[in-house]
Amino acid sequence: MKFAELLNPRAVKAVSSTSSKKRLMHDIADIAESAYGIPADRSVDALMERENLGPTGVGHGVALPHARLDCVGSVVGVFMLLEKPIDFNSVDRQPVDIVFALFAPEDAGVEHLKALALVSRTLRDPEFCTKLRANPDPATLHTIITEGATLAA
Repeated sequence: MKFAELLNPRAVKAVSSTSSKKRLMHDIADIAESAYGIPADRSVDALMERENLGPTGVGHGVALPHARLDCVGSVVGVFMLLEKPIDFNSVDRQPVDIVFALFAPEDAGVEHLKALALVSRTLRDPEFCTKLRANPDPATLHTIITEGATLAA
């Protein structure tokens, strides 16, 4: 699995501010609807339901919210770089400024896990995250993720 298969260029955004974790979930859902046609209301519900099981803030300013939906045809992602980090109840209690959300079909099984592993492994690299944080342009971010991540992973 490659990032280019997961991430539509229209699903990459740099956001100057978002007020809360819940607002961020709505922003993610809006982007997913625009880029992939996933109904925003269903996305928000699924993301929040998953968050209620346990926060998806994995530490070092990174969050990996994810959800399974029956209206999704393949595993897809939304990437957001936040100018102002927000509290995400992360494992290390640090605020989050890098968010990579994944949406998978209900029956995705191993594909969902492969995508989650790829994203997690890549965003654990401090140099990679530094490069992302230094480039707020969505087109540049998409290029870094889809081309640079292949080399890093």
